[in-house]
Amino acid sequence: MIGLDLPIPPRGRLEPDLRKYFDLCDEKIGFVPNVLAAYSFDAAKLRAFIAMYNDLMLGESRLSKLEREMIAVVVSSANRCYYCLTAHGQAVREMSGDPTLGETLVMNWRVAQVTPRQRAMLEFAHRLTVDPAATGAPERRALSRAGFSDRDIWDICAVAAFFNMTNRLATATDMMPNEEYHARSR
Repeated sequence: MIGLDLPIPPRGRLEPDLRKYFDLCDEKIGFVPNVLAAYSFDAAKLRAFIAMYNDLMLGESRLSKLEREMIAVVVSSANRCYYCLTAHGQAVREMSGDPTLGETLVMNWRVAQVTPRQRAMLEFAHRLTVDPAATGAPERRALSRAGFSDRDIWDICAVAAFFNMTNRLATATDMMPNEEYHARSR
């Protein structure tokens, strides 16, 4: 699962709230994502990851869950993060009902069939990933012109920043995606 020899505990040794969360993963998606298993060596870090992920990706936002997954894929594509491209590419395929969209965002997001608003969002997320120092007020104004509020822009930035962090961690530790992601939603 990862290229580090961390003491990943068996599920039965996890604290009750974390076992319950893993059971919920089994129920909802049929498996526990390897990123969660990898974090389980440290309960505090696992809880922090779950809380941040759930807030950014599932919490209240004017960005749809699909749009947040699209940001995850574009950021992961720029970073060439195999784990996140596989996992979040599958999420885009599933949420959109369009296998082509998931694959296009992975390979070349610029040719994806998306709305002008989504294109502006993805352009910003990509630029924030590849050239953060050159991403500022003019780029935020472009998002405003595309219809995003300041809160929406915050959410775009937060999702992009989170996936830049997780991409680096997954890549640096040789984290591998669950095999189940590959065949789903095609």
